[in-house]
Formats: sequence, C-alpha cells, structure tokens
Amino acid sequence: METRRPEGRRAREWLLGALMLALACLPPAVVAGGVLAALLLWVSDWSPAWTLLVFWLGVVGAAAGGRGPLPGRAVRPEDEPELAALVRDVADRLGFRGPLLVRIVPVVQASLGPVRVSGVRSHVLFLGLPLLRALTEAELASVVAHELAHVRHVGGGRATFLRYARSRLTDRLDGRVRPLAPPAAPLLRASQPALWRMETAADADAARVAGTGATASALRRTGRLHSAFEGLAEPWLSELAERDAWPEDFYDALDAALADPHVDRRAARTAAEDDAIDPYAMTDHPPVATRVAALPAHTGTGTYGDAPVPLHRAAEIARWCVRRLALQDGEEEDDVEAVRLLEMPLDELRALDDGTGTALLFRATGHDPPAAAVAAALDTLADGTWRQLARRLEPGLRWVPAAVRGQMAAKVFTAAVTGTLAEALETSGWTPTTRWLGTVLTAPDGRTVDLRALIGDAVTTADPTVPRTLLGTTAPDRPAATPDRPTAPSQTPTTPDRTPNVPSQATTAPDQTTAPDQTPTTPGQPTTPDRTTTPDRTTAPGQAAAPDQRETPA
Repeated sequence: METRRPEGRRAREWLLGALMLALACLPPAVVAGGVLAALLLWVSDWSPAWTLLVFWLGVVGAAAGGRGPLPGRAVRPEDEPELAALVRDVADRLGFRGPLLVRIVPVVQASLGPVRVSGVRSHVLFLGLPLLRALTEAELASVVAHELAHVRHVGGGRATFLRYARSRLTDRLDGRVRPLAPPAAPLLRASQPALWRMETAADADAARVAGTGATASALRRTGRLHSAFEGLAEPWLSELAERDAWPEDFYDALDAALADPHVDRRAARTAAEDDAIDPYAMTDHPPVATRVAALPAHTGTGTYGDAPVPLHRAAEIARWCVRRLALQDGEEEDDVEAVRLLEMPLDELRALDDGTGTALLFRATGHDPPAAAVAAALDTLADGTWRQLARRLEPGLRWVPAAVRGQMAAKVFTAAVTGTLAEALETSGWTPTTRWLGTVLTAPDGRTVDLRALIGDAVTTADPTVPRTLLGTTAPDRPAATPDRPTAPSQTPTTPDRTPNVPSQATTAPDQTTAPDQTPTTPGQPTTPDRTTTPDRTTAPGQAAAPDQRETPA
C-alpha cells in the first residue's frame, strides 16, 4: 500500500486550507463586489457613498475580529490552590512552558487559546464548571493534558491554518440554504483525517500523563455530560426564563440528575446517536468509541485522585456561573424570581420540559386523545410512512441535508411519540420512575421502561409491536380523526423574547472530546476548538485582557 510522503501531505493540507478559506470568503466577496458595482453604476456623488462603504466594511471587520473581554471567571492560585497545582503539574509533565491562566466558564467546555496580558504573550485555559464538578482529579488531568498537548500538535502554522479554514467554511453551512455545500463537502471530507490525527495524538499524550483508564473515562463522561446539559439543563433555563425566574441551585440539580442512572443511560444513548450525524464531515473529532479504541496503554506518569478537585470558592463560583447563564445583561437577581429545582414539586419540574411534542402529534395525526395519536403514529411506522409524519411534525426537516434526514426524522418522530405515549400510560396507572425524566415510567407490575429507548428501537427496526403492546394497556379505542385538527404541518412555536444566555444549539453532534471547545480560531492561533457552548465572546488572537481581568498565572 502506497504511503503518502510527509512533504506531499503537508503541501496537500496547505492547499486544502487555501481552497476552503477561499470558498468561505466567496459569499462576502460576492456581496462586496455587488455593492461596489452598484456604486460604480448608479452613484454620481461619491461622498456619501464612501461613507456608507467605509461604515459597512467597519461593521464586517468588527464582526470578524470578535474582540471582547475574556470569557469566564479568573482563577487565582491563592484562591484555588489544588486546581492551580493540578494544571501546573500536568503542564510540567508535558513540557509546557510560559504563563498559563485558568478561567472557569459556566458550560461544558475545555479549551486553550493564546492571549496577551499586559503585553505578555500567554495562554489561557478555559474549564467548564460542570466538568470541574463531575470529573475526578485523574479525569480532569486528562482533559487538561489533552488541551495543552494541542500546542504541540496544532501549534504549527499549517495545522492552525487548516483548522481555521475549516471553521470558517463550516460556519457557512449552518443556515437552511447551503449553496456552498456541494463544493464544501469534498474539501471538508478530505481535510477531516488530518484533524482527527491531531485529536488522537492529543489523546495519546493525555493517556501518558493521566493513564489510559482515566482518559477513556473522561472521554465517555464528557460526552454524556454534554448531552445531559444540552437536553436536560438548558430547557430548565429556557422555560424558567419565560417565567422571569432563574434556578439558584442549577448546578446542584444538574449533579443530582447526573447521579441518576436513568439520566446517565439516556445521555450515553443520545451522545452515541449524535456521534453518527455528520453529513458534511464538519466535526474535528472522531467518535468517542473510535478515540477510546485508539488510546495507547499507559498507567500514567502522574498520581491523581479519584474524587473531584476541591474548589474553595465553589458556592461563589456556582452563583456567578448561574447568573451568567440565566440573567440578561444588566439584569439583577432581584429583577427575577429565584427558584430551587431540587425543592420544586414534581409536576412543576416536569412542566419545564418542552411539552409541545404531544400537541404537534395531535395536529399531525388528526387524533386528540394521547392513546389514539400514538396508535396513528405507530400505524405510520408499520406502513413505512413515518418519515412523512415526521415532516409534518417538523417542517424544517426539508432543509436538513439528505444524508442525515432519515436520522433527524427518527429523532423528531421518537421525541413526539415518546412524550405522548407517556401521557397515555400515566392515565393507566404507570408512574414516573425518576423526577428528572418524564418518559421513564414504572408499570403497575413494577417493571421500568425507558420509553425513549423503546420507541427509538421500534423506529430502527420498523417494528411497532412492542409499543403497541404497551399501548394496549391503556384500553380506550381510537376515535375518528377530529375535523378541527388538520394534518397540516404545525407552526414552529414563537421564540420567547427573553431567553437565557446559553447559545442556541442546532441539532449537531455533542462534544466528543475530553476537552470540548468552541473558541473560534484565526491563523497563528494554536487553539483547539471542540464543539460545545461558549457563553461569552471569545478572544481574538493576541488580544489583551480587559483592565478588570487581572490574573495570576497558574
């Protein structure tokens, strides 16, 4: 088998990066050319035209620059000595030199980027509070090692340029209309292996520092944590924001939910499903199973504990993070109602989940009682028309890339039928098994059923026998379709005016890395973006910290 020479591979990656960047810059270049052509053809007095053109270029340049204060809350070694010591220990074992700042962010994130503080070139390590609370000391050491290792594996100009070009091009594929998709997909697919090699190389360094077991565990746990945060915790924030309320025990409730084995299994299943959705080869990280299988066998050079790193200012940090997520700019705690999720009645807590699926299924099937609507949906599963039902449930599926439209339709169908089936079963004596998931129920005979997994398996096998058997326990016959509930596509609910400060996450694969990151990069920036949310504006390369961001390197 022919092996590509390193020189040829390097040249190929430079070329791929240049082509992707040129393609990403095509839309604004076309717009700029159109504006300039219009000015040349129809403007006789250039004084106001030049003013307008300069203003437009300034707005575009400011948006591209992304300058702003560093995200997160600064960690000083004297405030959190154990965390600072762990970061410094890992850095020393990897031979990482230079100032290294640590900042805590509210979401599931870990990333590393360059920054200039008081004129000194440094690096800043962002660590998400959910990771700090959930990961053991050994797992956290693996996360830190993965990020710091990227300075070696991604720090070169070629790798940084390739990652930056991919990032710019994938941003162009986020909308409903993707005219660049046909030429972009081959370029992204051709450049993806290089990024995957960088990730597995960083994983190998993490295993050498923290051990293979801790690295594998961190990879799996981070994926599950991201899925739970996105699928369970973010809806809490969104629904409470509509009520002008905020959850002061947000992280305590998240910890309690993650300790529930039903939540853990649901999150693992969701992470695995989302791993498979990558129509344009946009993800920079291999699936978790692939990464775990590629880890080298190492016991680790460091000695780390099996409990989370203690945070001396844990309560203060948690409150700061919740405020960043739940409160709008300029809004104070007194402006909204403080609630406690752990003390909330079960019915009220479950109401925080998005319950629109049942109403949408009623409309799409033309049947009103939950049992009848589920029966009609299962009929479409049996006769093979369930994808059409999914499109009536979510008209936006028509804009989803064809390569993954079936997978996305399955997610839409499963979500709507699961919630409706849970309502039908509860009228027949089934009860919620856990306070965190309304679709894991206990039958009157004591058995526990995860309805999401059950319906998902039925869709995969195209066999509705098992859910029909459960539905048979609800007894009522299916009524005729209700005339005033047409099967026309439902309208997407109106977005509330007030939403929490959690970035909207379109249906994408969750972070598949020990070190999630979404910090944008620019050429010359050795940062490693992983796919997770980032609540604040990110730092442009070489950006000086704001005057109030005085920090002490770890």
